[in-house]
Amino acid sequence: MRTWIVVPAAGGGARFGAAHPKQYADLAGAPVLARALDRLETIGADGIVVALAPDDVHYGDAIGERAGVDALRCGGRTRADTVRRTLRAIAGRCSDDDWVLVHDAARPCVPEETLGRLVAQLQNDEVGGLLALPLGDTLKRATASDEPPRVLRTEVRNGLWLAQTPQMFRYRLLVAAHARDARGECTDDAQAVEALSATGVCARPRLVTGSPQNIKITYAADLALAAAILAMQRMPMTRAR
Repeated sequence: MRTWIVVPAAGGGARFGAAHPKQYADLAGAPVLARALDRLETIGADGIVVALAPDDVHYGDAIGERAGVDALRCGGRTRADTVRRTLRAIAGRCSDDDWVLVHDAARPCVPEETLGRLVAQLQNDEVGGLLALPLGDTLKRATASDEPPRVLRTEVRNGLWLAQTPQMFRYRLLVAAHARDARGECTDDAQAVEALSATGVCARPRLVTGSPQNIKITYAADLALAAAILAMQRMPMTRAR
């Protein structure tokens, strides 16, 4: 049984508001994608595959050659389409029960101990699961027609979790789940596996407690927060007296 990591990095980052995709933005002296790969390499996987857009012109200069990392220009129209194409591209390397971890290129701060917890808690699971955090804040639903928006109602937050990545599933189930999502509409891999589990093929994905530090960079302003998190993670722990 082997472990593979897939990093979808084909998005253009329209909300990021820069001339180049957010995965190549500078984060404390290195591209966001390079920071994410640094963390993923601590898992000791059998291989890491970065899925690029077919017309990507930044990867070579920004990332270059990295041992154990393959860059494939197989990106699709949506994230789900990119993952499906990547799974197809690595089919010859994977066995049915191999693990595949899918991690967003824009999550460069996932702590090493959080990655270790995900792998340790899922290694004997028949399906897999994902990092997530229980929702702690009060959740408001906005009106659809008002501008500026107003509160329509407060939603019950019991049992709600905020999904993170990596999301770790058996290769055969991940392939089957994404094959069902022919239009590429699932926003994460767990959603695709949830739909597969509803047919009785497998159990539901397992939730593994993630970390508040595992932020996703969406807007340019998020880079400052990510840099602060990286700096904090490098600080030595102070022993209590």
